[in-house]
Amino acid sequence: MSEFTPPRVAALGHQLIEIHQHLRSLLDDIARLPDFSRELRAHCLAFCGALDRHHTGEERGMFQVLAERHPGLRAILAELRHDHEQIAALIRRVEADPTRAELAGLAAVMESHFTFEEKRLTSVLNELTP
Repeated sequence: MSEFTPPRVAALGHQLIEIHQHLRSLLDDIARLPDFSRELRAHCLAFCGALDRHHTGEERGMFQVLAERHPGLRAILAELRHDHEQIAALIRRVEADPTRAELAGLAAVMESHFTFEEKRLTSVLNELTP
């Protein structure tokens, strides 16, 4: 590490869990908003954008590094990419019509995806060195 490289505050796997927890919290906040309100729509759009940026960042960064350093994870990464495609389709549906049913569907798929990703990648990410 050079003198200009800041030390990592938390292991990467734990950072991933923190990001997921933040996204879960945002979704919980949305669930408390009144149906068909401007506030609900605005929060849904903001949340969907944040979730999409998170997954785009994973694919452009973390997944590429993991595929290079841990070829045995490529099948898992492919499954996670497939999840991202499904979630992106759900995001488009929520953005078009932010109903409780659409949000519940997105929440269920997102939770399953996050849990799988955390179980499969946290320890590997925690061992990565910069």
